[in-house]
Amino acid sequence: MPELPEVEVVRRGLAQWVAGRTVAVVEVHHPRAVRRHLEGIDHFVDALTGRTFTDAHRRGKYLWLPLAEADGNPSGRALVAHLGMSGQLLVEKPSAPDETHLRARLRFTDGGRELRFVDQRTFGGLAVEESGDEGTGIPPRLAHIAIDPLDPTFDEAAFSAALRRRRTEVKRALLDQTLIGGGGNIYADEALAGAAARRPADRSADPPPGRRAARGGAGRAGGGPRAGRHVLRLPVRRRQRTERLLLAVPGGVRPERPALPPVRDADPPGVVHEPLQLQLPAVPTPSEGPPSMSTRRS
Repeated sequence: MPELPEVEVVRRGLAQWVAGRTVAVVEVHHPRAVRRHLEGIDHFVDALTGRTFTDAHRRGKYLWLPLAEADGNPSGRALVAHLGMSGQLLVEKPSAPDETHLRARLRFTDGGRELRFVDQRTFGGLAVEESGDEGTGIPPRLAHIAIDPLDPTFDEAAFSAALRRRRTEVKRALLDQTLIGGGGNIYADEALAGAAARRPADRSADPPPGRRAARGGAGRAGGGPRAGRHVLRLPVRRRQRTERLLLAVPGGVRPERPALPPVRDADPPGVVHEPLQLQLPAVPTPSEGPPSMSTRRS
């Protein structure tokens, strides 16, 4: 399942290989892929055709790509994507065979590589939605999601103060998307490990949730954001380095078998990364463009 670092690598790949390109043809191969576009498949196709992606943004685990009209002015809408549990955004040559679970395809006016949405379980989805600030802001449906430590505007002091006010367990607070966006079970555990905020082995000895948040969380809250930022940044760097040149979408690695439990190595405390049983895509020559951009899990 793509976690926040994987989705961030997706965003960087889309910004490099899709932003600035104009959509020529849209194909929807499965209705569930656009079920969040309430106006229907035909409206989804019309909303994208002839529009240009201007950038790629992320909030939590959601991606959105603002759209511009043919004259270059903002359309006031954006393509919103969520990968769900098994979603993949692939940049493929038009001649490449269709994937078994291909759900949607976008071809571009430049005739180059196309963008494919592949999703085995169909829990992910695409939609064209209104975006705020005259087409340059975040779509309203995503506005409740807080920013995360990878965002340059993340305020550690404000986050620590908000965390201290929570009357709940620290980990549960870290999973609250209105407090810190994109947090998942794995990286919440790793951030807590990096901040040395471990819960007692004997649950019967646990203090009440409010006391844990007010005392246990407050004393280490200053280290929490820094530990969380390091835990999130390292997988992003590793995935980029694996693919060389930021070519990976979304994960940069393709395990040959189901994911194994995370392992720690000689990195600083709390650092976690994928096991090393990886099948790496071939690095293309500049004329070939990017490789298939995917995280493939069986």
